[in-house]
Amino acid sequence: MKISEILKYINGTAEGDIDKEINNVAKIESAKEDEITFISNPLYQKYFLSTKAGAVLVREDFVYKEKPENLTVIKVSDPYLAFLDLIELFSKDEDEYSGISDKSYIGEDCDISENVYIGNFTSIGNRVKIGKGTKIYSNCTIENDVEIGDNCLIYPNVSVYQKCKIGNCVIIHSGVVIGSDGFGFAKQQDSTYKKIPHRGIVVIEDDVEIGSNTTIDRATIGETRICRGVKLDNQIQVAHNVYIGENTVIAAQVGISGSVKIGKRCMIGGQSGFVGHITICDDVIIGASVGVSKSITKPGVYIGYRGKPYYTALKEEAAIKRLPELIEFLKNYKKENKK
Repeated sequence: MKISEILKYINGTAEGDIDKEINNVAKIESAKEDEITFISNPLYQKYFLSTKAGAVLVREDFVYKEKPENLTVIKVSDPYLAFLDLIELFSKDEDEYSGISDKSYIGEDCDISENVYIGNFTSIGNRVKIGKGTKIYSNCTIENDVEIGDNCLIYPNVSVYQKCKIGNCVIIHSGVVIGSDGFGFAKQQDSTYKKIPHRGIVVIEDDVEIGSNTTIDRATIGETRICRGVKLDNQIQVAHNVYIGENTVIAAQVGISGSVKIGKRCMIGGQSGFVGHITICDDVIIGASVGVSKSITKPGVYIGYRGKPYYTALKEEAAIKRLPELIEFLKNYKKENKK
């Protein structure tokens, strides 16, 4: 499409040739004359004069003295978000999957809406509801009484256990398991363990994205709930009866124990771990590899082995670095006092 058409799509202003044809998006280091790129991070400004791109997105306050002759500069309020929009625009016709494969299995009394795609060797149980425009790729298992909303993307090798509910515009990547039993066992007098039955469900609200090989366990009773707008990275463990509030984002390899409640708009770093039955309030940022052992009631940044407030953890770390100096001071103090 021409740059003049792109300007209307992203609400930008251009300096340069707006009749130029753009065929794709690309990184600034490798972009070609028929591709568009962006500069959002100042670290990439060094490529501005050397890029071979046909157009570049920059912030409205971006200043330059000179530019490559064939480069059109497009100014927008947020070049990163505008570039994401263009990625979707240029790739929207790539997915040509449609229809229901004759190599799939559809159970009894299912309600499958229009424009649904179901891939090869996918098994759909009885009484399953699938909303319009949803795509379920190959080798998936959707068990009985599951509900899936409109315009969802469920990639290959996903398993959704019975009675779980998935909202609209949900993206679930390969290897995800939704609704497996929680890790619950009661120790008996003979030291063996009796399995605790899990009869609840998992509810995933609208606009959630779940990364590959993440597992979300069903509730013992009631529900495990992932609220609207939550983004989960790869390889996350969400245990039974967990509640994750709206627009919270969680990085890879986080483990959340049973009955934890996490508030809205939280950001949780990779490899963090949560003990069971605690509550995290809204607007909390938790650093990477933090062990959260008790409830957090005040918004803020928490880091360290035991999840302490940011400045408290920094003071303690600074004090630990001074330990050799303090030990030497005490030794000298004792020697002087003996004299």
